[in-house]
Amino acid sequence: MVYLDRKQASEHLISRGVHYSRATLQKLATTGGGPVYRICGGRALYTVPDLDAWIEERMSPPRRSTSEVTVR
Repeated sequence: MVYLDRKQASEHLISRGVHYSRATLQKLATTGGGPVYRICGGRALYTVPDLDAWIEERMSPPRRSTSEVTVR
């Protein structure tokens, strides 16, 4: 398993078209709502599958119009 630090996790998310900075990931780790992570040596570490799953959880279903209602 490959683990990414916050900077690398941010870069991964940006490469997927989802712009979350390292600072935003830090804030979400404090307030909740961010991707799951693990602590090792005092550093937060993320996995690519966890980051990708988090992105998918936040996505709406595909739409054809802005008037479509999304229920989540």
